[in-house]
Amino acid sequence: MAIPRFAVLAHPVAHSLSPRIHASFGRQMSIALDYSAIDATAEEFGNALGAFAASGGVGANITLPHKQRAAAACDTLSERARRAGAANTLTRGATGWHGDNTDGVGLVRDLTGRHALDLRARRTLLIGAGGAARGVAPALLDAGIGDLFIVNRTPERADALADALEQPGRVHPRYLDDLKALGEFDLIVNATSAAREGAMPALPMSLAGARTAAVDLSYGEVAIPFLAWARAAGAHDAIDGLGMLVEQAAESFALWHGARPDTDPVFAELREHRAALVTAD
Repeated sequence: MAIPRFAVLAHPVAHSLSPRIHASFGRQMSIALDYSAIDATAEEFGNALGAFAASGGVGANITLPHKQRAAAACDTLSERARRAGAANTLTRGATGWHGDNTDGVGLVRDLTGRHALDLRARRTLLIGAGGAARGVAPALLDAGIGDLFIVNRTPERADALADALEQPGRVHPRYLDDLKALGEFDLIVNATSAAREGAMPALPMSLAGARTAAVDLSYGEVAIPFLAWARAAGAHDAIDGLGMLVEQAAESFALWHGARPDTDPVFAELREHRAALVTAD
């Protein structure tokens, strides 16, 4: 019997921990799988996904910068992916790809479980309006946060995400220039790839306070600038996206294999691996 093929599609993809995570899940659950990484630019994405399917691929994780593109490539979408307008988990069926989005539930599981945060009624700032932001915004609203303010380098995209969320009295698009006047937030989520591109926007210290939880959806070096700002601004919590990555991967694994793995040992393994790399440097 052929071992089922899975992959993560991104650009760049060399840094991705997804192959390592899914290999760990497979060993834990005694499930044989082949999980690879495929580097595809925006122009190459459609052909790369088609070639993967033609080679026997049955499941794919999608990350930057392709999540909205992936949703458009699917024949069917889950309610989560439809609400987000973005897909990070694709499953191959008889009629084509089915898209889902596990980012939001992964983030909420990490924050409320691993970090024991109560998200209810938290005044929230979401920085970014691309595929990552679209993936987590609906789940944060469902988790009971208070007002959600969305800022983005391109104001039109913030407006579009706010419109898509369909909660005008609770969701407020703003401009980056408005940040100084917005006051303090209980939860700040950085969902941009700006640090990866060396263009992290300047954030006023007034956004964070003694009870603020600051969360970067990225992990590793690209999360450092935002988390450093959060600590300097006095935020109570500064959390990177490693836990979310593991939790959303576990949701994807469950969709594909019908069983959800234990995420704690895999998260601990990745933290130890990262600490060893820092020590080696």
